[in-house]
Amino acid sequence: MMLEQLIKVGMADLNVASVTGVLKTTGLGSCVGLTLYDPRTRVAGMVHVMLPSSEIAKEGQLNIAKYADTAIPELIRRMTEVGAIANRLEAKMAGGSQMFAFSNGSDTMRIGPRNVESCKWMLENYSIPLLAEDTGSNYGRTIEFYSETGKLIIRSVQQGVKEL
Repeated sequence: MMLEQLIKVGMADLNVASVTGVLKTTGLGSCVGLTLYDPRTRVAGMVHVMLPSSEIAKEGQLNIAKYADTAIPELIRRMTEVGAIANRLEAKMAGGSQMFAFSNGSDTMRIGPRNVESCKWMLENYSIPLLAEDTGSNYGRTIEFYSETGKLIIRSVQQGVKEL
């Protein structure tokens, strides 16, 4: 039995693991935890997306892991650097909750659903199939992604443990 290496992925962060790595991120409310996986090389990647588009970026130095439109291409690039093949990648994702109810229904307040839509749009652009998702609703999630198997474990106080 091989020892698994835990690799933390912070908020607005991304990372890559291979063969025995476990990628983990916590605090997915409106944020989306998107995972990519090459099942042949067992290279796995995870990004903790906070916002749908870098067009709204106001910071001087752009954090590319913060936005779906910049994080996903960067994750693909890093995964291919360590042996993944882009046309074999598969995706799973979790998060994208609507954590608070707003009476005006403004699109700017729909951060969670917009994050999910933006991630799906990017996956379509790269022809990466989305195999499974646990998105929406109104609760937070923690996820772990196993590079040895491609298994995504989702934990939440309200829903317990799910496996995708």
